[in-house]
Amino acid sequence: MARVMIVDDAAFMRAMIRDMVTRDGHEIVAEAANGAEAVKLYLNAKPDVMTMDITMPEMDGVTALRNIRKLDPSAKIIMCSAMGQHLMVLDAIQAGAKDFVVKPLQQQRLLEAIHKVLS
Repeated sequence: MARVMIVDDAAFMRAMIRDMVTRDGHEIVAEAANGAEAVKLYLNAKPDVMTMDITMPEMDGVTALRNIRKLDPSAKIIMCSAMGQHLMVLDAIQAGAKDFVVKPLQQQRLLEAIHKVLS
């Protein structure tokens, strides 16, 4: 069982990810609606893995990823975003994202990414 943090500006998306992840036996330790909130919550939450949307208000996911990796270079972050954002995906991978899952999310693919990142 992993400690998971969910970061997405859409409440319905956070709820969907929460449902997928908890049904697989993982614990949700924090949720954030934007990158700035995620950076603030990260050290207190101490998640084993995070799911992070790329496009969010206040601070985008790639910027949040970079800031979190400065705080914790071993942070395990899976980026989640819609297709058609290839440059942002490449940017996220270069910044240290461990995997990338395309929206609309498929439960099997998301859980596969979580298991891969944690192994």
